[in-house]
Amino acid sequence: MRAVFGLVLIVGIALAGGAVMMARNYISAYQNELARERQARAQIVPTKTVYVASRPLRYGERLTKEDVRAVNWPENAIPEGTFLDAAMLFPERQEENRYVLRAMEKDEAIMAIKVTKPGEDAGLTSQLARGMRAFAIKVDVTSGVSGFLRPGDRVDVYWTGGLSGATGPLEGMQGEITRLIQTNIQIVAIDQISGGDVTGANIARTVTVAALPQQVASLAQAQTTGRLTLALVGADDDTIAAAVEVDQRMLLGLGALEAAPEKAEEKVCTIRTRRGAEVVDIPIPCTN
Repeated sequence: MRAVFGLVLIVGIALAGGAVMMARNYISAYQNELARERQARAQIVPTKTVYVASRPLRYGERLTKEDVRAVNWPENAIPEGTFLDAAMLFPERQEENRYVLRAMEKDEAIMAIKVTKPGEDAGLTSQLARGMRAFAIKVDVTSGVSGFLRPGDRVDVYWTGGLSGATGPLEGMQGEITRLIQTNIQIVAIDQISGGDVTGANIARTVTVAALPQQVASLAQAQTTGRLTLALVGADDDTIAAAVEVDQRMLLGLGALEAAPEKAEEKVCTIRTRRGAEVVDIPIPCTN
């Protein structure tokens, strides 16, 4: 009887130990799984709904609801001006639709700078900032940087012409001169194209720039009296061009013309004397 009791006790202790081991393994596995879930949850990036192009969009197209789709975008990487609400992107009235101002590829975010305001035309006027005016400059393959200009580029404008009838500091200057007259002028259109969809080199006949009224007056006068040449400014160039002027003598390294020395006037000294009722001036050597 005692042997049976001892055997039962040993079996009971073994079963209890096995149950403890199983419970410990279960708790350890549960804790590991909970830790993995917390780690995965910490790696999740918060997102917001952003509207992107569902197909390639080109300049001048009317933007419709079929042209966009909503996607989840990382909250800390949303570009400024991106539309987060469909009601803001699409007005209630159909006549207030937006138009594409800049070409967009599929899945590119729809931004305020890439589309017009509600009901606004996609014409050139929508690209002019407050106080700016559009002015057309005649160009050819040489003056137009071989056709590599694009809307949105910035250029320096050089004037080349003669100075017939010049007075003051420019009096006596011979031949033509070239002078930098405007710097960092933005191009808004090439011929009839004002969007950024130009591909390859395009030999333009006119380049339309955005300029202040005073700059427009200077460009108009320069275009009437001489030839204009454009020089493309680099995309990341923030330098300010200094005054530049070159004439034919400077180009050849001949230096400036020296004015002929003026002939000094001969000084005449006189002494005045009276001869009777007549006053006479008599020349004498100048002592001073």
